[in-house]
Amino acid sequence: MKSNVILLDCTMRDGGYVNDWKFGSNAMTFIFDRLSRAGIEIIEAGFLDDRRKFDADRSIQPDTESFSKILSKTESSNSMVTVMIDYGTCSLDNIQPCKDTLIDGIRVIFKKHNMENAVAYATALKKLGYQVFLNMVSITSYTDYDILDFVKLVNELNPYTVSIVDTYGLMHKDELLHYYHILDRNLNSEICIGYHAHNNFQLGYSNCIELIRHSSNRKLIIDGTLYGMGKSAGNAPLELLAMHLNEYYEGRYDLDQIMELIDVSIMPIYNEKYWGYTFQYFVSAMNDCHPNYTKYLIDKKTLSMKSINQILSSIEEEQKLMFDTEYIEEHYMDYQKRFTAEVDNSCELSHIFENKNILLIGPGSTIKTQSDRINKILADEVLSVSINFIPSEYKPEYVFISNSKRYFNTFNRVKGSDIKIIASSNITPVGEEFNYVLNYEDLIVKEDEITENSLIMFLNYLKSVNLRRVLLAGFDGFTSDDLPNYYDDSMEMSQDYSSRKEFNKKMADKISEFDKDLNITFITDSLYEL
Repeated sequence: MKSNVILLDCTMRDGGYVNDWKFGSNAMTFIFDRLSRAGIEIIEAGFLDDRRKFDADRSIQPDTESFSKILSKTESSNSMVTVMIDYGTCSLDNIQPCKDTLIDGIRVIFKKHNMENAVAYATALKKLGYQVFLNMVSITSYTDYDILDFVKLVNELNPYTVSIVDTYGLMHKDELLHYYHILDRNLNSEICIGYHAHNNFQLGYSNCIELIRHSSNRKLIIDGTLYGMGKSAGNAPLELLAMHLNEYYEGRYDLDQIMELIDVSIMPIYNEKYWGYTFQYFVSAMNDCHPNYTKYLIDKKTLSMKSINQILSSIEEEQKLMFDTEYIEEHYMDYQKRFTAEVDNSCELSHIFENKNILLIGPGSTIKTQSDRINKILADEVLSVSINFIPSEYKPEYVFISNSKRYFNTFNRVKGSDIKIIASSNITPVGEEFNYVLNYEDLIVKEDEITENSLIMFLNYLKSVNLRRVLLAGFDGFTSDDLPNYYDDSMEMSQDYSSRKEFNKKMADKISEFDKDLNITFITDSLYEL
C-alpha cells in the first residue's frame, strides 16, 4: 500500500443527511465496530450541533458527552474517532477536553468568508487536546490567492489535516490536482491533506484514485461512505476505495466486513431513501451551482430542462454556491419575461373571439366522467380552447400553451393538425412559429401559487376581449383524497398537496373576480366553483 494513504469513513456523518442521522443506537455500534475490524483508520461518528437535543438513536448530538454515551458500547480499536462541526453550530462550552471523551479529533467545515474565524475556533479545539481537521467547503469558490492566504493561517496553527471539499461534485481530475499541488507545495510538511468527493459527475471514485496516484509522500486522507451514502448524488464509495487500495497498493482492508455492513445496515436505508447520480444533480454540477437552485426551478413545473439550464447558466459567479430563494425567483421571472412577442397578434385573436361563447377545456377527470355535458355545449355555437393539453376525446380549435413541459408533451399531437396554437411569449416554438403569441408579462397576475396558473393567465387575457360568456370544463380543482386529479394519469406531476385546499380557494376567488367581466359558467363539477 502507498504508506501515505489513510481512509476516513464518514457514513454516520455525511450519510446522515439521507435519514436525518437516525441510524439507531445498535446500528451505530455495529457500523463502528465493523469499520474498525475492516481496518478503516479514521471513523467519523457524526455531527456536533448544539441546536439538537440528545437522541441515542442519532449520529448528530449537542455535545461531546453525548457522543461518549453513544460510543460507550463500541469495542476498543485502533481507529481514530472524529466528529464534525459546521462552524458556528456548536459552542466551545459544549466541548469537553479531549482526555475526558472517546473522541480523538474534530473536523471543522466552513465557507470561505468564515475561514479566519474557523481557524481561530480550531485553535481553541487544539488547545482542548483534539486532533484538528479544517475542511474547505466548496473549494471551487476559492481562487489560488485565497488558498495561499488560508495556508498562512493554518501553518501557524499546524492542524492535523487540511481537506479539499468538493461540496457539489464540480471538479474534474485536473482541477483537483491543481488544488492539491498548491496545498502540497505550501503547507507545513507534517500537515495531512484530505479529500472529500461528491458524485454529481460520477467522478467521486475516479478522482480519489487519481489523487492517490499523483500524491506526494505527504499523508493523504481520503473520505468515503458505505455504498456512497450521502446527500444529493452521494459520496465516493468506501468499498471501492478499499478494494482499489487492496488491489494496487497492498492494502489490508477487510472487504468482507465492509460488504456485510452494507448488506445489513445500509441497503435497507438505500431501498427506502435513494441517493446517487441523478439528472438534477448533473445539471447543477454542469452549471457549477448549488443543487437547490435546480430543485427550485424543477418544482415550478413550468420549465423544460433546456430552460432551467439557461437560467442556471445566467447566475452570477458569486451567487452560484450560495442558494438564495429571492435571487433565483427574480432570475426565473426575468427569464419568463424576456421572450416578448416580436409581432403582437393578440389583437387579431381578440377579433376572432369577439362576441363569441368561448369553451375552455381543462385536463380534469370530469372531461371523461361528464362528457355528455361537454358534447352538448360543443354542439352549440362555441369556440373551443384547450388549456396546456389536447384531449383525446375532443378536438379543440385552439390550444393555449404557457408551460414548456406541457408544450413538449403536446407537440406531436399539434404537429400536422389544424389546431391553432396560442402561446405565451415565454415558450420557444419547435419548427413553425405559433399562430398567436400573447405577452407573458401581461398574462400573469402576481399572486402566490396561482401567478402562472394557465387558466388564470388565459382568463386574464380574455378580460380584454368583448365576449358573450366563458364556459369552463375539466377544471376540477385538487381533491383532498387519493382520487386522480387529471383525466390522464401521465399528466400527474409530483407535488405536495398539503396546501391544495388553500390553492382551490385562491383559484375560486380569482375566477369569481373574473366572472364580473367574463360571465363565467362551469359546465362540469369543480372545486373552484363558489
